[in-house]
Amino acid sequence: MITFITSMILLVLGYMFYGKFVDKTFQPNETKDTPAHTMEDGVDFVPMNSNRNAFIQILNIAGVGPIFGPILGALYGPIAFIWIVLGSIFAGAVHDYLTGMISLRFGGAHLPALASRFLG
Repeated sequence: MITFITSMILLVLGYMFYGKFVDKTFQPNETKDTPAHTMEDGVDFVPMNSNRNAFIQILNIAGVGPIFGPILGALYGPIAFIWIVLGSIFAGAVHDYLTGMISLRFGGAHLPALASRFLG
């Protein structure tokens, strides 16, 4: 129970402090319209409210947890909770956020197009 409570506290602190740091470092442009509004087609570019968008992001970062968590717990014990939380904060969440923001800066390009652009 202590590892679970510690994990929840780390997630909240990571969101409050590290999330603000990453956002400040990337410097998003709040006034620019997103591709969902400028290129709306009802299929790939669909405007969503913030609640639905947040739910999709939670599913993307935590969707594999019910599968991956018990496997790590069986292999490494309760400390695996902490590793999953730290990986979610410092790797998964930052990766998802920066990939989305880079996509916004390049007109809503998908990941293969971004990889082609930056990796040749």
